[in-house]
Amino acid sequence: MTRTVLDAPPAMPALFARAALTARGRGGDLPDTRLARVGVEVDPAHLADYARVCRFPLADSLPVTYPHLLAFPLQVALMTDRAFPLALPGLVHVRNRIEQLAPIGTGSALDVEVWAERFATHRSGATVDLVASVRSGGDEVWRGRSTYLARGASAPEGAPEADVEVPVGEVERVSARWRVPDDAGRRYAKVSGDVNPIHLSGLTAKAFGFKRAIAHGMWVKARGLAALSGRLPDAVSVDVGFRKPLFLPSTVALATSPVDGGWDWAVRGEKSGVEHVVGVVRPV
Repeated sequence: MTRTVLDAPPAMPALFARAALTARGRGGDLPDTRLARVGVEVDPAHLADYARVCRFPLADSLPVTYPHLLAFPLQVALMTDRAFPLALPGLVHVRNRIEQLAPIGTGSALDVEVWAERFATHRSGATVDLVASVRSGGDEVWRGRSTYLARGASAPEGAPEADVEVPVGEVERVSARWRVPDDAGRRYAKVSGDVNPIHLSGLTAKAFGFKRAIAHGMWVKARGLAALSGRLPDAVSVDVGFRKPLFLPSTVALATSPVDGGWDWAVRGEKSGVEHVVGVVRPV
């Protein structure tokens, strides 16, 4: 295993530009590589901007989805390296799992490490998991797992079957409706660094086969959890499946149901009923 510690977060626009230029000619197995940063401190102004975009209340602990922003630039750097077998353009985020073992104070110094694992077969291609671990004071306090689908790709011989389904019960009670504006992708891109063109405008999204720009899945996840603020366990597992794209602008409905000390929830088109995100929240 090769572990590289970076002094600063990678520059995201440069990474996405490199991803477009190096998309061809990839293949092989996953690299045995880890990228890390140590002693990461959260910028209070950035945290406030994130909370505003996702509708989290300001508090003494980080929103459960915020550590994903610390890990994501490292994950993109890993995926844009020539040794990574799948091209970043066209990868679809289909599932995200987070385990927070304890609340993370906003003033904590955090060690962040990422790697790739579980190259798997899927009926539409192949999937890979990008894993992130966050430690505070030497103890792991947060772990995230993002599953990406590469349509038309092939996993190595003998690879396991992809695990992308999130089991959610019947969720019918609508607890909120949101009007998602056409600039939602640009606003989240500004705070997250995720400047994937499919989220920024209709023109850039059409270049990748989408009729309009689509919302970031992790923004929809964060917005759903923000709606449950004050009703989440301190030690919590949040597992969501990203189903159909949420085109911008749109009006959606958040449905929730209390289950086993947590929640089942779904974000659907208000009129169409199309499921964009489904999720489960459980105590750890």
